[in-house]
Amino acid sequence: MLGYAIRAIRKEVFGFQFAYPLEVVSEAGSKDSLHYYLYSDSLSWDAMRLDAAGIPRTWDRTTGTNYWPGYIAWYGLVNLGHHLRRRDQMSLNVFLKQVGWLEHHAVVKDGAAIWPINFDYLVQPVLLKAPWVSAHGQGLVISALVRGWRVTRNPHLLELLTKSAKVFEFDVEDNGLRVSVNEHVLYTEVPGYPPPGILDGFMTGLLGLYDLFVETGDSKIGQLFTEGVDGLKYMLPTWNYRNKWSWYGSRAYLCPPAYHCLNRLLLATLARLANESSFAECAKSWDPNRLSPLERAEIFLAFVSTKNACRIKHRSWRAKSSREGRIEKIDQCQIATPN
Repeated sequence: MLGYAIRAIRKEVFGFQFAYPLEVVSEAGSKDSLHYYLYSDSLSWDAMRLDAAGIPRTWDRTTGTNYWPGYIAWYGLVNLGHHLRRRDQMSLNVFLKQVGWLEHHAVVKDGAAIWPINFDYLVQPVLLKAPWVSAHGQGLVISALVRGWRVTRNPHLLELLTKSAKVFEFDVEDNGLRVSVNEHVLYTEVPGYPPPGILDGFMTGLLGLYDLFVETGDSKIGQLFTEGVDGLKYMLPTWNYRNKWSWYGSRAYLCPPAYHCLNRLLLATLARLANESSFAECAKSWDPNRLSPLERAEIFLAFVSTKNACRIKHRSWRAKSSREGRIEKIDQCQIATPN
């Protein structure tokens, strides 16, 4: 375990890069578009283990190998992006295979279509017991199925989509995704995690709601999106580090570059969709190209110090999973970077 911690620290220190291969797709968002909002043709899929049917599973030393619906949806959306640029049938087939898996693994409960995560996960101080739901996963799945519906016109996909926003109406205490802070609404990636929670998961959920509203025109879904945008506007200063960088979680530590890039591009996208100038201004201030050499050194040192303070606080080098796949110990310092 100590060796793993040393390797992780070495990667964080010597592998720290301000650039990340992710780009905004300006064509995304209209009803006649198949594009997703973000795209890359050079992502690392180190955490992925494809099964025999070509469905990705995620691997983590603390949880083992599991199907994660949001990861499956993201893998599909990236391949759809490849198809739209290369016009190759193989990439489209990969996308449709992921859509098929998501279609057949939906769970309809209390009138809500959800894609639960079926393994225990501990994000200090919250132990998530399987099955649990996430705004991050739900948002990515909705975005993938909206595009799957546009390609296939499969009526079952539309039926699931009409039920997929309902979980955003339920409070966390009622097995939903909704959190209220001073009468402002947030949608949480990790139910029960102290607010404001994880920024990229919240914003990914909002993009799913936006896709669904554009596709269906349902005013209730539009209201859910509007309430979330208001909540994001209210809580955004909490994630903002000196108008230079973003925090991970509820100020657990300064974001590593991959997550910061994700936060910045998602925020810029929501600025366009919601016509919210404060989002655009914040996203612009988070651009690493604006940082002076001294400010870059500041960000790097702040990241290393806060990340390792988190690691020491929770003794994450002792994290492991039991043979039965249940979590014995894990913490927020060990959340994998996006692939």
